[in-house]
Amino acid sequence: MARILVTSALPYINGVKHLGNLAGSMLPADVYARFQRLRGHEVLAICATDEHGTPAELAAAEAGQDVRAYCDEQHEIQKRIGEAFALDWDWFGRTSRPQNAALTQHFAETLEARGLIAEVTERQIYSIDDARFLPDRYVEGTCPECGYEKARGDQCDNCGALLDPVDLKDPYSVISGSRNLEVRETRHLQLRQSEMAGRLRAWVDAAQGWPSLAKSIAYKWLDEGLRDRTITRDLSWGVPVTKDGAPRPGFESKVFYVWFDAPIGYIAATREWAEATGGDWESWWRTDKGAGDVSYVQFMGKDNVAFHTVSFPATLLGSEEPWKTVDKLKAFNWLTWYGGKFSTSQKRGVFMDQALDLLPADYWRWYLTAYGPEGADAQFTWESFQSAVNSDLANVLGNFVNRITKYCAAKFDGQVPSAGAPGEAESWMADELSRRLKALTAHYEAMEFRKAGAETRALWAAGNEYLTRAEPWVKYKNDVDAAAVGVRTGLNLAALFAIIAQPVIPGAAKAVLDALGVPEDRRSWPDWQDQSLLDALPHGHAITPPDVLFAKIEDAQMAEWTQRFGGAV
Repeated sequence: MARILVTSALPYINGVKHLGNLAGSMLPADVYARFQRLRGHEVLAICATDEHGTPAELAAAEAGQDVRAYCDEQHEIQKRIGEAFALDWDWFGRTSRPQNAALTQHFAETLEARGLIAEVTERQIYSIDDARFLPDRYVEGTCPECGYEKARGDQCDNCGALLDPVDLKDPYSVISGSRNLEVRETRHLQLRQSEMAGRLRAWVDAAQGWPSLAKSIAYKWLDEGLRDRTITRDLSWGVPVTKDGAPRPGFESKVFYVWFDAPIGYIAATREWAEATGGDWESWWRTDKGAGDVSYVQFMGKDNVAFHTVSFPATLLGSEEPWKTVDKLKAFNWLTWYGGKFSTSQKRGVFMDQALDLLPADYWRWYLTAYGPEGADAQFTWESFQSAVNSDLANVLGNFVNRITKYCAAKFDGQVPSAGAPGEAESWMADELSRRLKALTAHYEAMEFRKAGAETRALWAAGNEYLTRAEPWVKYKNDVDAAAVGVRTGLNLAALFAIIAQPVIPGAAKAVLDALGVPEDRRSWPDWQDQSLLDALPHGHAITPPDVLFAKIEDAQMAEWTQRFGGAV
């Protein structure tokens, strides 16, 4: 049994996340964790809300709330919506909790002792009208790389370039809109990433299990030459800056930069979990305390890759302490919305709470996994969503389960029949099952979720083809025993189809398995070499046809949603 630590990019606190956030980190992390649990491995799935930084202050001000009260409220909202989407975290923590502050301060002081943090004087934007320094996201302007006119001071949402506020053209204050800005000097702490360049490159070189997207982004940063990065900000909301366990002189009005403390939040949230459950967080994170046998897997969108392949590893490796670093880093492209990006700040696209108002979680989980932005950006359209639900879920899986269970109830008293012997159709199905289950398992192990979705769909389709070949409803007229074989095999296929669907559509899978009376301890991932898979249900075992698993999406619904959210049909 392997020990697998799974983390996804931490959802930011400034409002409910959109489907692009879900598809690019939280959902694939959950699908992978569920799969590995079904394989019998010990899995710890950790997530948390990322709560510090300027966007939290700005969102709280817009909502007319104190920033801590705002974060308290939004954390509970995001936790509730995540659970409604069946995101099965072992722990959903918060970067504003004391565990994260303590670890962040520990890393900063340790890195400084290693000569990797220095006090520097920087030129920073000062707003005369606001009478304050403006941290990165308090400044917007025109991107010097692509000309986008609403680029933030830290990053351009249009081209993805990492920026410094002083680089922006025509900058203005997000607080007041004032352009009465000037550049002044201020003291900050700087992480000397340049000193770690050689070690980080060797670490990336040795990494295995990363898609080319992740490695290419890491090498881009390394090849361009690592810049030292400021890790403090002129803010009041965040982790206080300390030295020797006390407030650092001259830094009383500053906090650590959110991108310094947020990745440390993975460790801190694990510590929260341990303190709440009696677990041992160090055995997952410190290689001198048992984490040497842990396989650590991270999931994130491509805009977060640089921080996780350079800055966070610089923190862990630079400390020279025995911290566990990532083994497999799965990076995703963007889910786009009719030619543009989903956007929280611009409220563009469908958000997680809105999606659940329209349809149950499984509909969205299937589409965003089987058609997600894995190898390239993927465009969400209402047409493709409708097609995936109606074809894959309603017609292929739902129709199969409905046909075979209702026929069993009507002709065999709702019991798994025992008569008859397998023949040519069953032999064909056994070969299909063995071959495709092997491929499906390999796709999940490799975190190839679109391929896993295609293989799952192909297995469901093979089940329908089997019923066409076996024809139990035709054979029943003249040979009840031959019909019994088809029904028995079909019922076992329905159970198998639900078992392999558990990582992606857990709600529907549970409904099928409950209806078929499959015990909880018999729902683990099937062995493709098992020759008894098509005759696993006990003969005479009672089953009940489940309710309709998936209702088709009608054109009238499409028209209504298009009018509400935008897009075109």
